[in-house]
Formats: sequence, structure tokens, C-alpha cells
Amino acid sequence: MVTSAQLRVGIVGAGFLAETRARCWKQVVSAGIAGVASRRRERAEDYAQRFDVPAVFEDLDAMLASPAIDVVDLCVPNSLHREMAEAAAGAGKHVICTKPLTAYTGQDLPEDASDADVAGRDRGEMLRVAEADARAMVNAAKHAGVQLLYGENWIYAPAFRRALGLLKKADSVLLEMRGGECHSGSHSPYSRVWRHTGGGALIRLAAHPVGAMLHLKRAEGLRRSGKPVRPAWVSAETADLSAVAGLPADELRVAGEWGEVENWGCAVIGFDDGSRAVAWGGDHVLGGMESGLDLFASNCRLRLSLSPNDMLSAYAPDERVFDDAYIMEKIDSGAGWTTPMPDEDWTSGQLGMCQAFAANLLDGVAAESDGELGLEVVRVLYSAYVSAVEGRRVDYETNQGVLE
Repeated sequence: MVTSAQLRVGIVGAGFLAETRARCWKQVVSAGIAGVASRRRERAEDYAQRFDVPAVFEDLDAMLASPAIDVVDLCVPNSLHREMAEAAAGAGKHVICTKPLTAYTGQDLPEDASDADVAGRDRGEMLRVAEADARAMVNAAKHAGVQLLYGENWIYAPAFRRALGLLKKADSVLLEMRGGECHSGSHSPYSRVWRHTGGGALIRLAAHPVGAMLHLKRAEGLRRSGKPVRPAWVSAETADLSAVAGLPADELRVAGEWGEVENWGCAVIGFDDGSRAVAWGGDHVLGGMESGLDLFASNCRLRLSLSPNDMLSAYAPDERVFDDAYIMEKIDSGAGWTTPMPDEDWTSGQLGMCQAFAANLLDGVAAESDGELGLEVVRVLYSAYVSAVEGRRVDYETNQGVLE
């Protein structure tokens, strides 16, 4: 439990995600950003000025040494998650870690290993290393007596919270879940390099529906039998759909040239109660960010639309009408019919997540989205990568307990 009257947050990183977090934390009455640290000090200083952050720290160590920080919010590349989380836990700070909890980025290879060496690593070894890192983060938090909170915002989206309540009221059993996240693709060169991302569309985008689905079955099992329903096996396919044969480069309107990583991935998860889930991620879809879940239950059906949604629709005969007004994430034009999002931080669950995490830490209550969930997501995703390469269903329990 945090002893201060207001949760004091330290932001690590000053990029896109850190800006999202700043907007959200500023709306949480019981919390505030007390400091920021970034690899480039000028970016941290600019961030502090724009978001009225009182302290800029030289590095993570300086932040961890400050008694004015209760929790660190890690908005940093995947390769830094384990070392920073362990350092923060060792300093007695709670940790919020964005998705995925960990990733395989060549951490078990020599420092001079090439990008090709990292991308070509045996997928079974990737699973082993990524799971070991995730488990180390969970254990570090437990041993230090602090919370490791997994930043899966879908779980805190208003549509998801309402669906969770309805499933509980109906005492439903989920028979099948289908969900995904997709858009026209990241244009960052880092997103195409396994060393930086730990994979492609599966780990960057499908991590969201996978986390949401695992949480739903966990909650269902605890509600009905006192024991979580867990994955039993995973089967998957991956591809670069921007490289479809016969498609000229000048006709491609989505991001292309993915190289080392997939721009489409689909995983089927079989649970130990016999139910199924289908999760996908893709960088091949025009029209803006699309995020949603279909839930097929024993006595009801629910459809969640996180993005887009129809709270507001707009029409413009050409893109000049709305000029540079923000419509929604990844939309390429404001022309025609669009769905301007009234508040993406709210509908995506980012705001609700920060509000919930503040309450968890101030009251000493375990978070719904915790390190254990993050660990399960890592295991499912890298089991999916094994399946996609080896062309077989992967028994999820095969590696259970090996790394403990």
C-alpha cells in the first residue's frame, strides 16, 4: 500500500505512450506525475514543460533514489522492461509495465549478433527466454513486496467493463471469443526489426485481444469454480500480406516491406474447459484503428467495439473541410464518412486503467491486470510463434514449471 495521500507517478520515457499516460494521469484525482526520465534529457525537459511535471531525472537510477516516487510507469522499448522492472522493484517502487510484459529481442545472444541472427532464432528458444524474463519480473515484484501492474488497457475500457458485468450477472460460460486489432501499419523502421519489437503484428497488436480473452476466462473460472480457466494449446499462422504475389508496390496503400516480422498473425487458443478463442493482429487494414471483441456465451452474445464506435459520425466531401483536426488513430483521410472519437483515452481504457491502478496501489488491493496476466500473454504469443513456424498445435502446458 502507498502511504502518501496521492499516488506519485514517475514516467520513464517521453514518446507516444508516455504522452498518452500524461493525459490520463492528469485526470486521475488521486494521482499525479511527480517526475519524468528519458534517455534524451531534452525530450524529458520538453515533456515536463508541456505536461507540468515538477521533476526531470537524469536516469532511472536517479528516479528510483527519490522518495517522491511511489510507482514507475515504464513507457520504454520492450528490451528494457525486465531490467527496469527489476531495478524498480529492488528499490521498493511499484511497477506499471506496458504490453507486452517482455519480448524476445536477442537478449541471450552475443552483443555483436546481427539483426538476422535475432530474427532467425529458434522460436522455441524465444519462448523459453521471453517466458523466463516475464517470470523474473513477476518474482522480483513478489520478493520485494510491491505490485507489478500489466498495462493492458482493453481490460479497463468502458465497453469491456460493461461486458464483464453482464457476463457475471448472466453467469455465462464463454464458448468462443473472436477479437483483434488492426490498422494500416506502423511506418516506424523499428517496428520491422525483431531486435526492437520481439515480433510483428501478433505481439504489437494481438497482445490486446489475447490479454482480454485470458482475463475473461480467468474471471469466469474464478466465478464459477474458484479456479481460473487457462489455455491448453495454441495454434497460429503468420504472414506478410503486403507481399502478396502480383501486387505492384505503387498500388499498395498500407505499410509494406516488413522484412523480418509479420504484418498479419492469427492465433487460435484452446482452453482447458474446451472453449476456443481466435485472436488476430494486422497492419493491412485501411480506414483507421479497428479494435474489438465478439463474445459467444452459453446464454448471451456480446459485441465490443473499442475503435471505431458510432458515438459521433461525420461527413466531409473532401479532406480539406476538417483540415488537420484529429479524427482517430491511423485514419489516413478525413474525407467521406468518418467516426471522430470523442475521447480515445477513455474508450480505449487508458484512462480507466490509470484510475484503477491508482486505487489499487493506494488501497493495497491487487490489480485485475497484473504481472501474472502479462506472463500468460507472453507464453501464448510465443507459443503462437512456435506454432506458426513449426506448423503444429503447441501444447501450452509443455513448458509449465520448467523455468521456475
